[in-house]
Amino acid sequence: MRYTQLGRTGLKVSRLVLGTMNFGPQTDEPTSHTIMDAALDAGLNFFDTANVYGWGENKGRTEEIIGNWFAKGGDRRDKVVLATKVYGNMAADGDPWPNHDRLSALNIRRAVDASLKRLRTDYIDLYQFHHIDRRTPVEEIWQAIEVLIGQGKILYAGSSNFPGWKIAQANETARRLGSYGLVSEQCLYNLAERRAEMEVIPAAQEYGLGVIPWSPLHGGLLGGVIKKESEGGRRTSGRSADALANSAVREKVQAYEDLLDKHGLEPGEAALAWLLTRPGVTGPIVGPRTAGQLESALRAVELELSEEVLTSLDEIFPGPGPSPEAFAW
Repeated sequence: MRYTQLGRTGLKVSRLVLGTMNFGPQTDEPTSHTIMDAALDAGLNFFDTANVYGWGENKGRTEEIIGNWFAKGGDRRDKVVLATKVYGNMAADGDPWPNHDRLSALNIRRAVDASLKRLRTDYIDLYQFHHIDRRTPVEEIWQAIEVLIGQGKILYAGSSNFPGWKIAQANETARRLGSYGLVSEQCLYNLAERRAEMEVIPAAQEYGLGVIPWSPLHGGLLGGVIKKESEGGRRTSGRSADALANSAVREKVQAYEDLLDKHGLEPGEAALAWLLTRPGVTGPIVGPRTAGQLESALRAVELELSEEVLTSLDEIFPGPGPSPEAFAW
């Protein structure tokens, strides 16, 4: 495994991030534990989750699965850089009570204590805002975060799904208040979805945030979906199916798969390896449902893409270009 610093911090994290969103809804607890053991054995030390994972009536279940794994001992907690998120509504479905979501000081206090209990740990390494909160003043958010840091409940704060201007606002406010500010941004970024290159990633680089891409295979679209279809594999669904219904997208994906087949490369591994070449990227989040999927993702860390392949990938999936030139003179 290869490691890098998380943004401007001194924290060393693996170049792949273990995403746990499938733990509970799609992957049972014993298999989830097997995957986490395999990740740790491979040197993958950066685990990402969120308080709402488990979804529906099972919100919080994913954090519980991770907590039960930590409780097995063997220095599991000490070896993991643990990231979770706050924002989503954690009230029981249909519960009319307010203040169970967003980024008020009250909800942040309530949410972090609940996450710590489910995760069976006394601190969270990276506490991330899952979405922007248009109602809560940024000053209030940083006040709540500084209290948590002072209490030793969290070490760093990060963002997720923030636009570039909000990253700037958050860190300028933090600077004015004497706070360390955001150290990471978790955003949608992959070969097929490169809009983050226009504003989000430049803002993250300017303020010293590590970029953590989610959905690196764009919902399976970049994982060899057309070939799997033709070979009678798993039926395409969700984001991939919607995208492939567009003939122009299907043509691009076919060209992508043909290119990688020509060079003897696996599409999913190549998509992850491409992200590892991108400026500012700390590591993409991989969300395996099985141990086999984790093994495939791990191979991407050692995969070196040639300049020919990188150039061809840019031709198939061109980026938006720099801002403001992409939309102005």
